[in-house]
Amino acid sequence: MENWDDMRIFLAVARADGLTGAARQLKLDPSTVGRRVARLEQGMGAALFVKSPLGYALTDLGERMREKAIAAERHLRQAQDEGQGGSEALTGQIRIGAPDGAANFLLPQVCAAIQAKNPDLEVQILALPRIVNLSRREADMAIAVSPPTTGRLTARKITDYRLHLAMRADVDPLRSAADLKGKRIVGYIADMIFDKELDYLGEVGVTGVQMASNSVAVQLQMIRQGGVGIVHDFALPFAPELRRILVDEVALTRAFYLVRHASDRHSDRLKRFAAALCVGMQQEVARLEQKASLTAWPQI
Repeated sequence: MENWDDMRIFLAVARADGLTGAARQLKLDPSTVGRRVARLEQGMGAALFVKSPLGYALTDLGERMREKAIAAERHLRQAQDEGQGGSEALTGQIRIGAPDGAANFLLPQVCAAIQAKNPDLEVQILALPRIVNLSRREADMAIAVSPPTTGRLTARKITDYRLHLAMRADVDPLRSAADLKGKRIVGYIADMIFDKELDYLGEVGVTGVQMASNSVAVQLQMIRQGGVGIVHDFALPFAPELRRILVDEVALTRAFYLVRHASDRHSDRLKRFAAALCVGMQQEVARLEQKASLTAWPQI
């Protein structure tokens, strides 16, 4: 590759598996990104991507090039971190991957507070209904509901969070879990549960989902339309017409973990951001769960 700009565009397309997502990240027009890729491949004398209606897949050469480009990117970031070592403020771009519950209801407030104290910092939140691939550098760090068991990754527990059954407050509350029969149950699409910790209904023995989504934010909207389902306590303040139900019978606890690539352990910039992120999430979960505790029907 001739320069860092070529590498930046190549990596963006490789990570997004296509031009549209890469263009959005790069803040360029997709056709411009396409031309830059074509020019890069012409300069290399070989194809780096296999193009199809489904997107851009890396060729064998592209795979080898990606690994070298990621290593070069890592070294560049380390050099930038050393250059900013004397500065208290965080700068540059940091991307966080997260499941959509955390991405929708926690990270916007937490990241806004961090960015307000660091005006030259750009924070990006990547909300995905799957595990974020840090090895492919889809993000600088990720929030997960289970610590990783493979790969060169490190994890630290951020905080526990709680979940309960919820339904609209303008209908009669349920007296027991047996009353769930015949109700419109909301939950995950079974074959799209990407982590066993997300199998909430299975844990409480509820079957026969009538409305489903791979997004907890969509599930919350379904419950607001008259369904019954498991809701994060920290999401309830965003749906004031809902109430927790059967809190003595159905109560789940899960945890968030901050996952980082092991090679980033020497980055002071990412370390400081991670520390602020963890404290912010702990405080925000506690604040929202306290509000949610006021929205429960007493067990009958």
